[in-house]
Amino acid sequence: MRILITNDDGINAPGLEVLTAIATEIAGPEGEVWTVAPAFEQSGVGHCISYTHPTMIMELGPRRFAAEGSPADCVLAGLHDVMNGNGPDLVLSGVNRGNNSAENTLYSGTIGGAMEAALQGIPAMALSQYYGPENVDLENPFEASAQHGADVVRRLLAAQLDNPSDYSIFYNVNFPPVRGAEVKGVAVTAQGRRPDTQFKVEPHHAPSGRKFLWVKGGPQHHPTAPGTDAHANLDGYISVTPMRADLTAHDTLDALKAQMG
Repeated sequence: MRILITNDDGINAPGLEVLTAIATEIAGPEGEVWTVAPAFEQSGVGHCISYTHPTMIMELGPRRFAAEGSPADCVLAGLHDVMNGNGPDLVLSGVNRGNNSAENTLYSGTIGGAMEAALQGIPAMALSQYYGPENVDLENPFEASAQHGADVVRRLLAAQLDNPSDYSIFYNVNFPPVRGAEVKGVAVTAQGRRPDTQFKVEPHHAPSGRKFLWVKGGPQHHPTAPGTDAHANLDGYISVTPMRADLTAHDTLDALKAQMG
């Protein structure tokens, strides 16, 4: 199996080392793992692509490249340049430092990389490691994803889902904020929403007097509704959420047609 991996924390992020180990195990001794990751951290860029300026790409080693762009740029570079037209069987994005559950999903560059792969017709998964008091101070905070990641990827590869949409399914996987041995299992969930949690800006002034705004996230340990991702994660479960890039609110179409006449 040929696997392309990327992330949004950058080419030197420890989570990418975890993902490399997962991908190497999945690819097997006859397979290949190709890395195209951002040269610098790209957290929060979502599905951004560098449409108005070029992306510089550098080869750092065998099948290892850094691109000055977003995770979606890296996937495009991998598919259409780096891998010389002989594309991957699978794209893995992550392992993100921090969760991409609930509303974080909408902002995540990790998700953006997997989404771009799905739009290109390649099976894809985004993997993220929830941080919390039970794992943040471990020698390896990625212990849960390192121990369970390959098994989850294998199980998802074996799953055969009908897809009546023109938009391919990809998977959002979040590992809980616990030790690897304390993971309770896998839960298939919907995307949740943390109550009263939004991004905000916080103003600060530099010594020069210039004003700068820092984007600040909300609390990450408020559970979402039962059956959704962050609720499962905070209960010790790996959440798996099937997703598509289709943003249509399908459940409202008939009602809106009736009202619009």
